Amino acid sequence: MAKSQESLPTQQFIGIESIDAGVVKLKGGALRKVLLVSGINFSLKSEEEQGLITYAFQGFLNSLNFSVQVFVHSRKLNVEEYLQKFGEREQQEPNQLLKNLIVEYREFIKSFVSQNAIMQKTFFVIVPYDPVGLSKTGAGIADTVLGFFKPKTAQAPAAKPEDAAETLEQLDQRVDRVVSGLNQVGLRAVPLDTDELLELFYNLYNPTTTEKKGIEFTEKK
Repeated sequence: MAKSQESLPTQQFIGIESIDAGVVKLKGGALRKVLLVSGINFSLKSEEEQGLITYAFQGFLNSLNFSVQVFVHSRKLNVEEYLQKFGEREQQEPNQLLKNLIVEYREFIKSFVSQNAIMQKTFFVIVPYDPVGLSKTGAGIADTVLGFFKPKTAQAPAAKPEDAAETLEQLDQRVDRVVSGLNQVGLRAVPLDTDELLELFYNLYNPTTTEKKGIEFTEKK
């Protein structure tokens, strides 16, 4: 009797072979880098500014000769650490009136979050590089971010060290083009490092568990 889908090992559905130096290597040999991108409050812009941003973004996309994926990760905001800091502040506050205000504020936040799902959105752009010989087939979850990391149907031959270095250079060049193009639109973008990628995929593959921490936007030199 064939194994049920529930009994199949998780690894079978994950196309990632390794994550090293901020690069995701798929089982088929393809490479991916993930950029964390800042957001713009588009609705607060004037109509003229919205038009300029739209045309600039359209020009950026048209300038690329390779595919990228824009991915928005939405998750429920975790305020436990925030509330814990107020609890510590409450213990340190000598003024009873201020201490009461801190308690009331903390209880208000706790009650509000329990009754209203506050969502935090994080924006990513995925930059791919597929070595010659890999077929480009769409797969997995309607081409969501997890589908974008599905292994290709063809296995690339083992790359020589010099070929691997050239492949990484090609990927980095693509990343530089994307970062530069997004900067022209007014968006900041930085590649995720290995630890941040592990955190991202842990959250994506374990959506019902409590996330350890959020991925914060920080400038990297």
